[in-house]
Amino acid sequence: MTENSGQGALDVDARYGRNPRATSRTRWIAIGTAVAFVIVFAAWVVWGGLFSPAASLETSDTGQVIVSTHEVDVTFELTVPIGMTSRCAVQALNQSYSIVGWKVFEVAASTVRTRSFTQAVRTTEAAVSGSVYRCWLT
Repeated sequence: MTENSGQGALDVDARYGRNPRATSRTRWIAIGTAVAFVIVFAAWVVWGGLFSPAASLETSDTGQVIVSTHEVDVTFELTVPIGMTSRCAVQALNQSYSIVGWKVFEVAASTVRTRSFTQAVRTTEAAVSGSVYRCWLT
């Protein structure tokens, strides 16, 4: 028995559901999915990049003065959007970098974006440094 090699290939394709139409349909589904992904990704980039607010708060330590064994003056600059109130936490550290003083205070709204502050922090023992821990909008 001899079998036509072309006919055998057609039987195998028919047995497993392969035909030129199915291959074309699968290709179009893959292309459509890829195009939809690109559109959704581009929309997310535009929404996240253009419509999200920029960084609205910045701090920069500018100095510290050890006043006594129980007080440190911390000087820093704070950049906040005009008209917004905020709070800041200032800390004092000892020689082993443990927190020995902590103070949270409110910063009133202003017409100036960047301002300089000096905040006194009382300590439980001698401090070697002081810095701004964090500031946030209220």
